[in-house]
Amino acid sequence: MQNPTPDTLVRYRERLSPSLWLLVTAAVAGPMVALTFTPLGSLPALLIGVAAAVVLIVGLIAASPAVRVTGTELRAGKAHIDARWLGTGVALMGDDAREARGTALPARGWHLIRGGIDGVVVIQNTDPNDPVTGWTISTRTPDRLLAAIRDAQVAASANA
Repeated sequence: MQNPTPDTLVRYRERLSPSLWLLVTAAVAGPMVALTFTPLGSLPALLIGVAAAVVLIVGLIAASPAVRVTGTELRAGKAHIDARWLGTGVALMGDDAREARGTALPARGWHLIRGGIDGVVVIQNTDPNDPVTGWTISTRTPDRLLAAIRDAQVAASANA
């Protein structure tokens, strides 16, 4: 096996999957769907209810966005930016993270926020041609994400 080049090195990867409570809520939808199909018979109603719950749970998990730092690039959901355009960042938890997701949320920023995930990384965007002023990203491990972004910034400055 070959060593990965710095451009393909995966520094951080996280899928922002739904919380356990949201998955339980999706599972509870199964019996509710089954009740609506009881006129067809109990077995078809049960099968339709189970299928509906499975489809909801699989759909929620498949649609959950990913956060990755690969090489010198940060990807948050569908957006991506080279680490050379990222400025200082801060990892937040608890009340500070709640404020960053609420009243301190910049109007011109890129936001990838998921409920049930307490941590947040807020990082500046220094690209003069980009109208986005900063990124706010939900993460379960904000310290690790910020460390990976800093490593990518160091690699980007070494390649420049």
